[in-house]
Amino acid sequence: MVTVAETTSRSPEPASPTRSRRLLSSRWSSLRLQVGVFAALMLAWWAVTALGLVKPVFLPGPGAVWTAFVESNTCRPGPAGTDRIVCGEQNYFLWQHLLASLQRIAVGVSAGAVFGIVLGLAAGSSALIRTAVEPYVNFLRALPPLGYIGLLIVWFGVGDVSKVWLLFIASFPPIAISTITGVTGVQGDRVLAARTLGASRLQVLQTVVIPAVLPEIVTGLRLAIGLAWAAVVAAELNNGIPGIGGLAYISGQQLQTPLTVVCIIVIGITAVALDLIATQALRIFVPWHGKG
Repeated sequence: MVTVAETTSRSPEPASPTRSRRLLSSRWSSLRLQVGVFAALMLAWWAVTALGLVKPVFLPGPGAVWTAFVESNTCRPGPAGTDRIVCGEQNYFLWQHLLASLQRIAVGVSAGAVFGIVLGLAAGSSALIRTAVEPYVNFLRALPPLGYIGLLIVWFGVGDVSKVWLLFIASFPPIAISTITGVTGVQGDRVLAARTLGASRLQVLQTVVIPAVLPEIVTGLRLAIGLAWAAVVAAELNNGIPGIGGLAYISGQQLQTPLTVVCIIVIGITAVALDLIATQALRIFVPWHGKG
C-alpha cells in the first residue's frame, strides 16, 4: 500500500513555567467569572419569585423546581384515599425519559451519519453527482422539524419510527454537506502525488482523502447531534412518553411549570454534554485537526 506523509516534523517546545502559570491563572479567572455569573442569575431568579414579581405558574422558584426534580426521580404516595404509589412522572423516572430520547437520537443520527458520509464522499468526488444531489440536501437542511412531523406521522404512525425518521432528516444534511465540503477541499497535489506513486483509487481514498476529510465529518456530526437534540421536542410531540421532549410538552400542557423547567434544564445540560463529547472525540480521533 502506498502512503503519503510529510517528511518534516518539529518537536514541540516545552512550555515555560511563567507561561504555565499565566494559563492556569487565566483558567481560574474564567472559572470564577462563570461561577459568579451563575450565582448572580440564581440570586436574581430567587429574588424575582420570592418577591412575587412573577406568578409561579409563569416562573416557579428554584425551590419548586428542585422539588419537581426530586419527585421525578423518586416514588411517592399517590392521591389521598388511595393505596397507589406514584414513581417518577408519567410512570417513568426522569432518567428513563432522558435515556429514551438519547436512544432515538442515537439511531437517527447513526443512520444520518452512514448515509450522509457515503453520499458526501460520492458527491464530493463527482461533479455530476454533486450537481444532482446538492440542491435536495440543502432543501432538507432548510426544513424546520415541525414542517414535516405531521407527514411523517401519517406515513409511519405515532410510534418511534416517525420520530427516528425526523431525527434522521434533521441530522443527515449537515453531515452530507460537511463531507462534500471536505472532499472538494482536498488539495489536488496530494492526490496527484499519490497517483504518481502508483496508488489506486481505493488507496487514494484510504490514505489521502479520508484522513483529510475526517475533521469535516466529525464537525458535521457535531452539528448533526446538536440539530437532532434541538428537534427532540418536535419528534416527541405525539406519543413521546417516555421521552424528555414528550415530558416537557405534556407538563407544559398541564401547567406543571416546575417540571417543565426541569425538563428544559435537563435538555440544555445534555446538549452541552453531547457537544463536549463531540469536541473531545474530534481531539482524540483527529489529533492533526487545526495543526496545519
